[in-house]
Amino acid sequence: MSLEARKRKLLTDFFLPAPKGARNAAEMPSYLTTNPSESAAVSEQGVPGLSLYPDFVNKDEEINILRFLKSEQCTWRTDLSRKTMHFGGEYCLMPPRLSSTGVQKKGHTCTADATSASKPQIIQAPPMPQEFDWLLQRMTDKGLFPKGSWPQYCIVNHYTGNLGISAHTENFSFAQPVVGLSLLDSCAMRFHELVAPDGGSVRSGKAQKAQRTGRHVDVILPSRSLVVMNDDARWKWQHEIVEGVIARFTSLVENIHTEFYDLFKNTAQGQ
Repeated sequence: MSLEARKRKLLTDFFLPAPKGARNAAEMPSYLTTNPSESAAVSEQGVPGLSLYPDFVNKDEEINILRFLKSEQCTWRTDLSRKTMHFGGEYCLMPPRLSSTGVQKKGHTCTADATSASKPQIIQAPPMPQEFDWLLQRMTDKGLFPKGSWPQYCIVNHYTGNLGISAHTENFSFAQPVVGLSLLDSCAMRFHELVAPDGGSVRSGKAQKAQRTGRHVDVILPSRSLVVMNDDARWKWQHEIVEGVIARFTSLVENIHTEFYDLFKNTAQGQ
């Protein structure tokens, strides 16, 4: 095996650059709204660099987004406890984890081809959908992303009941800001302050080992609001959705949280 073949891949190796013919605001369909939201940002003083835009989309716009996400044009991945959906680049589809007895969790027995079944699959995600163009343009109009530069990647998380997501910072190959749009029910997000910036992932176990100061802040993300993470909120605070926070602050039945990212133009900055 060559040295190049054995070289550990970076997250950015699994993402493709935007095609030269990528869409821009001038190519947006005329039937999509282009009026930016009038909501003003609310600074969350407890987490430096965190801002919240209440009512970033209106009820009709929320319905249109949900209609698209639940249409046959979209496919949810189901290898995690929650349903997720990706747009832009590629993602890793993880197999069911095996117990110490060689039996797959969630009641599925291990197949005869256990070795190959345990290998993750690299899946090509569909491109950022045209149905999001008006939303991305609104973010740009608010100054959240540089003019003429829309985020290239998106992950949609579907939470029901007491489902959550472990504490983490987004991979440091992604630039700032990280923005998240909450749809349907309100959701509570807990932020943990770190001693120093740490981009360790949940799956590798490094996120759980990141050194914390012991300080945490709970923030309610109202339905149709946009949360924006910059500076310390982006790099030095982990965020998570935990069962206890949900139960204490909200009566979550169903929430869809859609996060948008962009890579560093020079990816060396994020490594």
